This record gives sequence, structure tokens and C-alpha cells, in this order.
Amino acid sequence: MEHTLTRELTLELPIEKVFDFFADAGNLERITPPELNFRIITTQPIDIKKGALIDYQLKLRGLPLTWKTEISEWNPPRVFVDRALKSPYKQWIHRHTFTRLETNKTLIEDEVCYRLPLEPLGDLAHWLVRRELDYIFDFRQRAVAEIIQSKA
Repeated sequence: MEHTLTRELTLELPIEKVFDFFADAGNLERITPPELNFRIITTQPIDIKKGALIDYQLKLRGLPLTWKTEISEWNPPRVFVDRALKSPYKQWIHRHTFTRLETNKTLIEDEVCYRLPLEPLGDLAHWLVRRELDYIFDFRQRAVAEIIQSKA
């Protein structure tokens, strides 16, 4: 079964500045909860564009994991999509959309469509996985707001 996680965040910054923050893959480590030990292992700086591949290491529930994503859509400063080629999920597609609300006001929308492994059995653990994802994405929103707005 496909599940969807969404988040919205409005920042008092121009769309170009907000998009540039997300276009720098190095910022991923800064907006991920520290206990996940999230590290990009692809040599940086990474030229983010359609087809770019990014490898990560992290710990999920204490287990070390590797993760590989591909940028499957790249349309600055409006949208980009990263799709997991290797992850603990059967499917992970993360769409980042940026909308200019005013000259210095941007809406960030995250939509993650994911499927758990071992369907339909894996779906029995969805409540736990969703709790973890909510925690990670709530942390991410707070971190993005703090980091970007402090630079402004």
C-alpha cells in the first residue's frame, strides 16, 4: 500500500534563496536529526541536476543503512524530485515544491510517497514507521526555518 507524508512551511524569504538552500546537498546533514548519523558519502560538492546520484549512510533504529537517491526531476527554482534507488523502503519518492507567495515569501511543500518492504506484512508496522517519519520531518522543518532565517 502506498502511503503519503506531506509538510508545508512558509518562509519570509525569496524563492531563489530557499531553493538554493535545498540545492546544496550538504544541507541535508544539517536538517536531519543528529541521532540518525546521516552522512553523504558521495564526493562533494555535488552537481545537483536531473540524473544526479547521491549516496548516504545513516542509522535507523540503530541499524546502519546505505541509501542511494536519484534526482529524477529538476526544475529550479520551482520543484525537484528525489527517488530512492536503494533504501529500506520498497518505494520512496520525495517531491519538493517551492511556490513564490510574495517577493520575499515562499511556500515549501514536501510530499513523500512511500511503500514499506514486505507488503502487505510490512504495513502492519506502518504506525511505527509513520511516527519516525513524522519526527524526522518535524525536526527538518524546524531546522530549515532556523538555519535559513538566521542567514537572512
